[in-house]
This record gives sequence, C-alpha cells and structure tokens, in this order.
Amino acid sequence: MTAARASARRVERMQGKGLSNKAWRELKKTQEEQEKGRWTIDRLWQEYLCQKPGLKGLVTDQNRYKTYIKPVFGEKEPSDLVPLDIDRLRVKLSKQKTPGTVKNILELLRRILNFGVDRRLCKGPDFKIRMPKVNNQKTEDLTPDQLKNLLKTIDEDPHPQAGSIMKMALYTGMRRGELFRLKWKDIDFDRDFIHIRNPKGGIDQTIPLNDGARAVLEGIYRGGDEYVFPGRGGRQRTDIHHQVNKIRDKAGLPKDFRALHGLRHVYASMLASSGKVDMYTLQKLLTHKSPQMTQRYAHLRDETLKRASNLAGEIINNVMQGKTDTKVIDLKEQNE
Repeated sequence: MTAARASARRVERMQGKGLSNKAWRELKKTQEEQEKGRWTIDRLWQEYLCQKPGLKGLVTDQNRYKTYIKPVFGEKEPSDLVPLDIDRLRVKLSKQKTPGTVKNILELLRRILNFGVDRRLCKGPDFKIRMPKVNNQKTEDLTPDQLKNLLKTIDEDPHPQAGSIMKMALYTGMRRGELFRLKWKDIDFDRDFIHIRNPKGGIDQTIPLNDGARAVLEGIYRGGDEYVFPGRGGRQRTDIHHQVNKIRDKAGLPKDFRALHGLRHVYASMLASSGKVDMYTLQKLLTHKSPQMTQRYAHLRDETLKRASNLAGEIINNVMQGKTDTKVIDLKEQNE
C-alpha cells in the first residue's frame, strides 16, 4: 500500500468509518454489489439501446438523450425523481426549444422509465410526467414566387445531394427518414414505382414514380452506393439540415419553414388545391395510416370546389347583364 493510500485510509477511518482492513474490504464489496444492482436512468438507456437497435429515429433519440437527459438525470434512479425535477427541465428546455421538441425530449425520458418498469428492472416515479400541449396542425405552404425562387436556388446550389433530396420531397411528398432510407433497389424504373420501407405508419408502402421524381433520380450519379442519398462511407444518411436550411435561406423562405417536411406539406397542398385529387387518393400518396391525418388538407379542396361553384353564379350574372363574351354551351348544338 502506498503512503498516499494509507493516509487516505486513515482519513476515512477518522470520518467515522473506523473499520479494520477486512471489514473495509467487505464494505467496499457490498457497496460495489449494491452499485451493480442500481438501475440508473443511464443504465436503463444503455439496455434500451441494446433491446431496440433498429428503432426509427434512434440517432435523434441518442442526441436528445446525450444532450438533455443524461447530464441531468443520468445517475439518478427513476424512483428518485420528483415533479420539481421535471418542471425544472421543462422550463430550461422551453427557453431554447419549441414546444414540439420539449415534448419529444420528455417523451423519450418517459419511454426510458416505462422500459425499466415494464421489465421489472426498477420502480418508476410516483407521478405522471405532464407533456406540453403542441399544435401539430401546422401546414406549411409556398406561394408560386417562393416555389420558383426555391427551385432556382436548388439548381444553382453547389451541394447537389441536398437539392436532389429537396426536389424528391417536393415531387413525391416522402418524409425525411424515408428519403434517407431509400435504396436503389427500392425504385422500379420499369413499372414506375417507389417502394417505401419501414415508413412512419409501420407497413411498407408503394407510391408512383412520377416524371419529376424520375428526372431527379436519373440525374444522380449512382456509383456503387446502396443508398440513393448516402451518408459518410456510403452508410445511411442521418442528417442534412445544415445544407437544406442554407438553400432555404438563400431562396428567401421564412426561417420557420421546415426545409424537408415543409416540402411534403407543399406537395400535399398543391394536390389538394388542384381539385383533381380526392382525399382518399391523397391519403394513399402521403402513406397516411388513417384518413384523419389527411383531413388537414381538406379545407384546400373545399376552397377549390367553392371557386368552381362560384363560376356558375358568375356565368348567370354575366348572362343577366347581357355580356356577349360569356361562354354558354348550347346543349342542342353540342348534341347535333
């Protein structure tokens, strides 16, 4: 035993531990065994990762846990948490994050706690974690001029992959994760279909490969990559927010416009407002699991129908006012 260690041992004994060497070793052994039996939130998280390696959004969850949850709760056991702990975290996050992000972080914490309780690894807190209210009905859209500026900026941008991803989101309405997971083998150029694997709804889907999307894909250099939009080392891409946000800003779009998910909304809004696509078809194109999810776009179709209906009134008014340039179809002439 070194002199420093012997001195430390004497200090520990002076602090009330006054144990023999044998008793000290037994105490340390007991403490180590107790420590091994502790299911801290960090230990639960590590086990959670082992049990759910293919979970969608795992990279995002890892970043949220490492940045916001571990520094505050990592060494705590779930039963040690009190409502004030959660309130303090919620207030801190609310100062720098949107309500949606705050909710996602708290939901991740709740998932970790439920994981431990469901497997009887630990006792959970004796209170419920309240989630902030979030308005998820935000439907982003672009004016014709904004869309024109965006497409022009994409074509001029030196980062071709970011531009191609944005165009695919606009032409197909695919989600960011679906685009990141897209492989060349998922695209049927002969029958004009895109196979979407592991979408948000959980069931693989197939959507049409339209001419716009085909042109984008045919302009991508394939090389030997498995993924259409590969990340580093040819692996699945996990993020591209910096590049797409740069394009968004150059195009002069609003700062709160989400550069990828917003284009999915633009795609849906264009179809709904065209008056040529019914809600059932739009639901299938967006791979929504239920029609309720597609209803956020129903008002756009309603507005189109109203405008079409108003044409009848305009025609009648023009006839009554004796305007000769009104196009009125003579049914007799049409049938002859």
